[in-house]
Amino acid sequence: MSMQRLKDYAYDNFMILNSPVHGIAHWDRVWSYGQAIGWSEDADMKVVEYFAYLHDCKRYDDGLDPGHGGRAGIFAKNNRELFDLSDSQFKQLVRAVSGHTDAMPGCKAGEDPTLAVCWDSDRLDIDRVGITVDPRYLFTDMARELAYMKHESEEC
Repeated sequence: MSMQRLKDYAYDNFMILNSPVHGIAHWDRVWSYGQAIGWSEDADMKVVEYFAYLHDCKRYDDGLDPGHGGRAGIFAKNNRELFDLSDSQFKQLVRAVSGHTDAMPGCKAGEDPTLAVCWDSDRLDIDRVGITVDPRYLFTDMARELAYMKHESEEC
């Protein structure tokens, strides 16, 4: 029920929502990728879904915008009532959105299947800005496989 509450809030309050690069269409694709890879990683899909619709919500623009993940984490903490998650799930969500731009394969947090799926689902959509998905920046085998498949389809 609360996921709809977050989406309603987003439609009324997030300026980036209509961005062709970081807006709702991107968030929908991130959720689709999360669903595609989450089953193979035993990820908490409730956290992955919230991540998809929260991770870029506090962007100022479509540029580099360092700190936007941290701002999204602060937004979540200040609006806890929008999230139908247990305390441990909520902490995981805040960690996922706060770290989504800086986390690199090999980091300890990336060993958490839910965080890995969150971060990979966002990175799999980087081709929307003309950048080929680089499997070296992905955490999960399934995401790397999808990246290779996307690259092969571009060559055809």
